[in-house]
Amino acid sequence: QVQLVESGGGLVQAGKSLRLSCAASGSIFSINAMGWYRQAPGKQRELVATITSGGSANYADSVKGRFTISRDNAKNTVYLQMNSLKPEDTAVYYCNAEEVIYKSGLAYYTGYDYWGQGTQVSVSS
Repeated sequence: QVQLVESGGGLVQAGKSLRLSCAASGSIFSINAMGWYRQAPGKQRELVATITSGGSANYADSVKGRFTISRDNAKNTVYLQMNSLKPEDTAVYYCNAEEVIYKSGLAYYTGYDYWGQGTQVSVSS
């Protein structure tokens, strides 16, 4: 099992910045890609950004150029630096980790995801 604990959410004005952190613990050898998703009231959960253990990142179009995902494998922590925040970024942000198994040195996604409890980000206009 893997536990994910997020921190860093809060209330900020538009144009300001926040940094989210997500610390993984437990069977961390069983996870590879980690990322952030968000869910606004009345909307479906959507991908914000993901990063592999090798550092390859992927972003939603809505946050490209404003958000940066990074990862410290030594600390088992993934970060999301959010700059130039907009009111439409308001949502609960969830940390995600994909479970993998290893065969012959290669990692295979099992289809199972771990989730954190979520942290609220609110951006006022």
